[in-house]
Amino acid sequence: MGSTTPAVRGGAGRRQGTRRRGAVVAALMLAMALAALDSTVVSTAVPQIVGDLGGFSVFSWLFSGYLLAVTVTLPVYGKLSDTFGRKPVLVVGAAVFLLGSLLCALAWNMGALIAFRIVQGLGGGALQGTVQTLAADLYPLAERPKIQSKLSTVWAVSAVAGPGLGGVLAAYADWRWIFLVNLPIGAAALWLIVRHLHEPEREETRHARVDWAGALAVFACGGVLLTALVQGGVAWPWLSAPSLALFGTGLALVAVVVRVERRAAAPIIPGWVWRRRTIAAVNLALGALGLLMVAPSVFLPTYAQSVLGLAPVAAGFVLSVWTLSWPVSAALSQHVYRRIGFRDTALLGIGLATLILFAFPFLPYPGSWWQPTLLMLLLGGALGLFQLPLIVGVQSTVGWSERGTTTASVLFCRQTGQTLGASLFGAVANGVLAARLGGAGDLDSVTRALDDGTAPEATRRAIAGAVHAVYLGAAGAAALAFVVLLVVAPRRFPVLQD
Repeated sequence: MGSTTPAVRGGAGRRQGTRRRGAVVAALMLAMALAALDSTVVSTAVPQIVGDLGGFSVFSWLFSGYLLAVTVTLPVYGKLSDTFGRKPVLVVGAAVFLLGSLLCALAWNMGALIAFRIVQGLGGGALQGTVQTLAADLYPLAERPKIQSKLSTVWAVSAVAGPGLGGVLAAYADWRWIFLVNLPIGAAALWLIVRHLHEPEREETRHARVDWAGALAVFACGGVLLTALVQGGVAWPWLSAPSLALFGTGLALVAVVVRVERRAAAPIIPGWVWRRRTIAAVNLALGALGLLMVAPSVFLPTYAQSVLGLAPVAAGFVLSVWTLSWPVSAALSQHVYRRIGFRDTALLGIGLATLILFAFPFLPYPGSWWQPTLLMLLLGGALGLFQLPLIVGVQSTVGWSERGTTTASVLFCRQTGQTLGASLFGAVANGVLAARLGGAGDLDSVTRALDDGTAPEATRRAIAGAVHAVYLGAAGAAALAFVVLLVVAPRRFPVLQD
């Protein structure tokens, strides 16, 4: 009887460990839902927020301020999680995010709301980066697609449900509830993390030094350059004094970052992030992914409403179908990369995405709703085959002490690509419209005229041409990612044993 006791205890320990890991995964999904729902929920309530607080001229900073804070803090949180562990970084980040949510609900004017959205973003950077890092920590390589497909599903559900939830809360309750609903979700995630996530204590953590000078330099440099990209061509012309001043200051701060990080004992952005072929290739490829994602996510709803004549809900459906095929394809990608490798699977996915994006400008005018819908369904499948193998693959090439920094660098490049894409493709769309309409108008003013029913058929054709040009640019970004992976990435990623 006594001889069976260790086996019984071992089985009970394994079951307890499985339950504990399941609770942590549930917390990660809740934390990811907070970050994923944020922008989609807020966007539908903008009319009510502006009607209550005013500030229509600056309301875009509700999104830009949050995005800037998330992006510039990703490298800092990644390094901190490698230094002090994932748990304290995730707990602090979630607490800051919830504090920002509470303050947003109490905002008394648009300026205060924008400031509190930036506080939210300071916590959101920890949520995004640390959740992805913990996903790799919790599962060995063979099982990692399980948690990644779950997190992809969270993003997909949030993209579909977020606008509806935001609309319902704004219409039948009050826009402030959009931020208050974060509190119980975040509290549940925090409780599960504190109770069930137990990381082994590491000796190097006790004597760790933090590169605070580097963190401040990275934060300032990223904030200035991203502000220049977000506001250029919107708040002021690209070649105006504010744009030139911001870009000049940003480039000077780049030199400061390089100087500070070279001297730091434990730099926030270590040089090996770019010296290692695998990580550098994935960073560049996912930066291109962020760039190309702007085309459908920003311009397709305008195309669906202005050119196809669809109602806003139907236009949202045309866009949302890629969030259905993306996680399915991501979950199935493991069967492909186990046969042909991470790089070749990603090449297959981005190659298909290039062809799909290139096909969009050849759709007939005005066309039918099912044509762009089918292309978006296929695009989601292709990008699921591209992104997940790269993230799983690059996380598997580093040990625990480098995984947070690596994951943060990948997410930082993708976020930066999205910011650059919004500016670049916005300029392309407005340029095509100006050329087609004789030098007058931009996309926002033209689409408002279409909503009023005052724009002629030629304007609809001009919008179609502008969106087609943006999709050609997105196809070029996808082709660039293909070339980067083909030339820079090794055929076989140098995967470490778990």
